[in-house]
Amino acid sequence: MPAIERLSIVVPVYNEEENLPLLHQAIRSAMDVLPWPWEVIFVNDGSQDGSGKVLETLAFTDPVHVRVVDLRRNFGQTAAIAAGIDHATGDVIVLMDADLQNDPADIPMMLEKIQEGYDVVSGWRVHRQDAYLTRTLPSRIANELISWVTGVRLHDYGCTLKAYRREVLTGFKLYGEMHRFIPVYAHGVGARIVEVPVCHHPRRFGKAKYGLERTLKVILDLFTVKFLNSYANKPIYLFGGTGAVLIAISALLLVYLFVRRVFFGIGVLSSPFFQMATMIGILGFQSILMGLIAELLVRTYHESQGKPTYTVRRVIRNGEEERISINSH
Repeated sequence: MPAIERLSIVVPVYNEEENLPLLHQAIRSAMDVLPWPWEVIFVNDGSQDGSGKVLETLAFTDPVHVRVVDLRRNFGQTAAIAAGIDHATGDVIVLMDADLQNDPADIPMMLEKIQEGYDVVSGWRVHRQDAYLTRTLPSRIANELISWVTGVRLHDYGCTLKAYRREVLTGFKLYGEMHRFIPVYAHGVGARIVEVPVCHHPRRFGKAKYGLERTLKVILDLFTVKFLNSYANKPIYLFGGTGAVLIAISALLLVYLFVRRVFFGIGVLSSPFFQMATMIGILGFQSILMGLIAELLVRTYHESQGKPTYTVRRVIRNGEEERISINSH
């Protein structure tokens, strides 16, 4: 397993003026004892308060470690995280919130897990310091649903504090609220994932930026993630399978109608079940056609961009291990 060469910490920021100086100090206290060079990338996601000025001051007072990416407007947490990853130079990237609820002191422990051979280390807020009914309970339900749908069992998808090897973050774009699904994407390309308990502190300054409305967005994004993770390379399995089931239901309804016709003399064409069977059969046929079209699109996507349909963990050549991107042929 390649050693850590450089660490990047990505912190999306939205209206966290009072928290930023304390967060910077806490990060320095935790990172300065580590043997690797490190940087922290603050992404100002269109803050309305004085966060931009504070970040500018930090960038000038600690130019060795602090980089600031200033977005033109508020694009959302996922977009801010994507911007931070794009500007990071480390081979290991840690994501964390700017509200001081994540503790930078947990990062060294997470890096130890990376050195043990894991590609993703996910934080688990065992003792979460948030309102139970509006934050913690909906989060627990969402975590169970995501784990069940994706097959990637994690207790706390919503915890931003996670550490990644860079190679498992390449090959996909983040949209909507999909930053919480990065472990699912990483699992899809064979990443080794471990979950570790981390500290979670009550918010000291400011207020939470998200409420119950975020739960619906997460559920909708879950449909996309499930499709991309399970059927992106073979969409015919989803559309064709659905179509085959619908056609089978249509056939059973028609058999039922003809049996009634033969034994009870009940008309077939006048029955509402005949119209139902016809519509279901048409939908099944259309679903199969959609699957075939999707297959053509997938092949165009892979072949036009030279994207492989497999991922390679490592190559050993001439007795030495080559470090490669997880998307390499």
